[in-house]
Amino acid sequence: MKSKNNIHDLLTKFDILISQKRKGNLYLWEKIVIVQDTLQQFDQAIDKCKHIFIQKTKDYGTAWRILRSRSLTDQLYIKAKRIRNIEELEHQKINDSVETEYVGIINYAIMALIQLEAAEGLPLEMDPGQVEELYDKEVNITRQLLDQKNHDYGEAWRDMRISSYTDLILMKLLRVKQIEDNQGKTLISEGMDANYRDIINYAIFALIKIEENRLQLKSEEA
Repeated sequence: MKSKNNIHDLLTKFDILISQKRKGNLYLWEKIVIVQDTLQQFDQAIDKCKHIFIQKTKDYGTAWRILRSRSLTDQLYIKAKRIRNIEELEHQKINDSVETEYVGIINYAIMALIQLEAAEGLPLEMDPGQVEELYDKEVNITRQLLDQKNHDYGEAWRDMRISSYTDLILMKLLRVKQIEDNQGKTLISEGMDANYRDIINYAIFALIKIEENRLQLKSEEA
């Protein structure tokens, strides 16, 4: 189903491109191509995260289901804080890479979203197939959010530095912690789920940038 939807999206955007190019609107042509590249890069990054998530599910089961929202938020905060420390110190003593930490942030945020949606309705132990279905559901919602925000903000994230994504993730986590301290209640602000989705997308942007920097370095060395 996902591949059919992607093909349909591609065909629709291709029709728009042809129409706009005939009208001489080169800006819109370039903008739509960039957006499509972002969605493809999103899918590539998520595939890596999902592979790790499912493999760990096969090894450990769904032990993470015992964690409360606060514990998941704290785990996310620890990972983001480690990334920031490495960025500021410009060296590290533990082998786990910054890229690995961003992957962990994405997967822990998806765990948190599943926990929010699940409430008391899911068993503690789930088989990998059920976990994969829940994972894909949260990813698809988050991907749609990315597409909508890219449309409105015009890929502004590409002009940002990776360290800015780290800071934004930490800011979102502090917001989530405050909401948790308020027993999940907000007056006019977005809820916890919206913040977790933003965290995922910021971490995705970081992974995309890291990969682009790696490819650029290889190109320069060739």
